[in-house]
Amino acid sequence: MQIRRYTLLVGMLLTGLCGWAQPKKVVADKVTAIVGDRIILLSDIKNSLADIARQGSAIPENGECILTEQAIISKVMMLQAMKDSLPVTDDEIEADLDNRIRSYINQFGSQEALEEVAGKTIYQIKDDARESVREQKLAQAMQKKIVENVRITPNEVKAYFEKIPKDSLPFYESELEIGQIIVYPKAAREIEQYIVGEMNNYKKQIESKVVTFDQLAKRVTEDPGSKERGGQYQINRTEKTWDPIFLSTAFRLKEGEISSPVKSKFGFHIIQMVQRNGDDAVVRHILRIPPVTEDEIQGAKVKLDSVRNKVINGNLTFNEAGTKYSDDESAKYTGPYLTGRDGSTFVTIDMLDKAMVGLLTKMKVGEYSKPVEYESEQGKKGVRIVHLKSRTEPHRLNMNDDYSKISQFALEEKKSKTLDKWLQGHLPMYYVNIDPQTAEDCPLLKKFEPKN
Repeated sequence: MQIRRYTLLVGMLLTGLCGWAQPKKVVADKVTAIVGDRIILLSDIKNSLADIARQGSAIPENGECILTEQAIISKVMMLQAMKDSLPVTDDEIEADLDNRIRSYINQFGSQEALEEVAGKTIYQIKDDARESVREQKLAQAMQKKIVENVRITPNEVKAYFEKIPKDSLPFYESELEIGQIIVYPKAAREIEQYIVGEMNNYKKQIESKVVTFDQLAKRVTEDPGSKERGGQYQINRTEKTWDPIFLSTAFRLKEGEISSPVKSKFGFHIIQMVQRNGDDAVVRHILRIPPVTEDEIQGAKVKLDSVRNKVINGNLTFNEAGTKYSDDESAKYTGPYLTGRDGSTFVTIDMLDKAMVGLLTKMKVGEYSKPVEYESEQGKKGVRIVHLKSRTEPHRLNMNDDYSKISQFALEEKKSKTLDKWLQGHLPMYYVNIDPQTAEDCPLLKKFEPKN
């Protein structure tokens, strides 16, 4: 059940953000291939492989050959995209660059650390990578155009499955469809006022230099994601994942300035602007989560018990209840069901929190749990009800349990064949010259040799 590489190539193409990300750059200036008027350097291939390895991904023995093959195909599709005048805007390229830069900053811990490793400023890194990213976006646009009308029929799905040798059918662990509706009870006003008073005191201590923001954050912040870094985050004004109140407060601050206590969906913060470059900034914050009492927990349980009864009685679907009542932000947009690594609503046990696993051992498929106490990853206390929609038994791939998976596999194979056919038809239109040693070492590159 091998999915051909072509349909996956866009996700692994050279980006121009790989070579500089190595603590020690590979020195290799040899031109490994020429496509049209574009060159592919062996140093780019080797640095890309090193970058993939650094990220913990497995590299096959012929990884250098595979990346060279993909780079050649990418150049062909990029040149065809230019010929077809496929639209790729400067805004798209800048957004892609910004996302990649933020990803690397998160990996290295700070903008300064990234610039030290790269030996360049952020702006130089982006300038050096811009043309490579433009080429990649063009190749992506061309690939999308080639396969966008490919569809799969039930008969094709069946035929695909029947071609798989029975001893090659993959084994799947038990998968579950699980929904949850979460309510976070509000703390008493007196408690919130007490927290605000404490945070104003933190601010005074920092401003009077009794303690640094970094030191205090490591001691008192209730944000586990930034505690070890002294409350530090790299943020961008346009990122939707950040709380809007947190963002707007941060970007009103001058460098070095500390905000008054501000309330977000996570709790109360004081925020310090450390450094700002346009829409990018480095900030520190201290988070305090007002504790809730047993009375407030019980009030949330009563509310969710009423919601549960409405669902069981058929007055509301679980999806409708999640959209209307859940305090979980994702439920408002994607519904109350958890999503797996492939974006489907099927998850495995290892993806669940311990409390959820314990609860599910007492539930049957189709049941809705009673309201139970819950604590988020940020330590915020709440109450939730859980719906166990379905549970598969451990099994070999089969048409009854895994039709959607098989359908996706079959579709990817059909797209791959469509792309392969397109390449066979268009390769003769482009000049491709491969370094003789590379061609000798990589038999899979023979398809690019000119036909006599």
